[in-house]
Amino acid sequence: MLNEDQQLIFDTARRFSREVLAPGAAAREQRAAIEPEVFKGLAEMGLLGMTVSPDYDGAGADYVSYAAALMAVAEGDGAVSTVMSVHNAPFCAILERFGSAAHKQDVLMRAARGEFIGGFALTESHAGSDASALRTRAVRKSDRYVLDGSKQFITSGKIAEYVVAFAVTDPQNPKRGITAFLVPTAAKGYTVSKIEHKLGQRASDTCSLNFDSLEVPLENRIGEEGEGYKIALSSLESGRIGIAAQSVGMAQAALDAAIRYAGERRSFGKSLMEHQAVNFRLVDARTRLEAARQLVYSAARMKDAGLPCLDQACMAKLFASETAEAVCSAAIQTFGGYGYVEDFPVERIYRDARVCQIYEGTSDIQKIIIGRSLQPS
Repeated sequence: MLNEDQQLIFDTARRFSREVLAPGAAAREQRAAIEPEVFKGLAEMGLLGMTVSPDYDGAGADYVSYAAALMAVAEGDGAVSTVMSVHNAPFCAILERFGSAAHKQDVLMRAARGEFIGGFALTESHAGSDASALRTRAVRKSDRYVLDGSKQFITSGKIAEYVVAFAVTDPQNPKRGITAFLVPTAAKGYTVSKIEHKLGQRASDTCSLNFDSLEVPLENRIGEEGEGYKIALSSLESGRIGIAAQSVGMAQAALDAAIRYAGERRSFGKSLMEHQAVNFRLVDARTRLEAARQLVYSAARMKDAGLPCLDQACMAKLFASETAEAVCSAAIQTFGGYGYVEDFPVERIYRDARVCQIYEGTSDIQKIIIGRSLQPS
């Protein structure tokens, strides 16, 4: 299903995933950190600016290649794939589409080369799926803006050098009064107030942020005042394709582990795989996973063709994320008691995959969006 270039990207990413990411995933989780060598490796392969134009030092890859690479990386470590996903889209994607010439020259090119990690600061404690409910404020004072407020569940909030942040500039107009800003994390007033202790993906930092009279120059505004809501929603297609892809990758890793174990472990005089109950369980898992993979590639192909694909991206994300939990659960069941302990990777993969039904829009939100397109014949 992949052309020669796409297959090469997938094979290269998968080799790195198997040789570097998978062997170190458990230690990465224990440290709750991703080592610099991993980011260096991703950067050298062009995976931190995949769809960015070569004009801005990106790889200029299509979205099918991007989805394939994310699947491969997620097979090795779901936490690493999350950082890669957020950095590519929405961070780089927003700067390339809406950033100024200076943003592209000074920030996007460095991000696409993988010289730093970027973040996306939209969610607040009371404003998750409902982005129009933001309370963070940005007040213009001459040649700068002053931001005050807080953000929650921000991927890479601790390690990022820049985040694309959203704040209300017109409190009287919730949706049309939101503006986007490029915020350097070294700025005075930017603080990480909390690093979340999570069920899974512990190597990827998820933070609460405070903006305390944080000043950014006027030129750090992305787009015009009031365009922030549109900018925030602009990366929905690519973001959801990315999460769907990483769901498939993590599930594939769990399924592969279960198949190996079922072939090696013997019970009642034969391998587990020869017991029909186990065999059929893995058949069902493989079938659902293949369907999820094809939904992801279909949405990516539509995006590459320049076609509207929000519904397809939402369907891919919905089905792939829920399939990932089912496949990982089947893998644990195949391992039996061993699947429930840390000695084998499937318990960690299960925990890592669970969040895919929550971030980048919950499963409920995906259904709401898809449901809006249903019209009686």
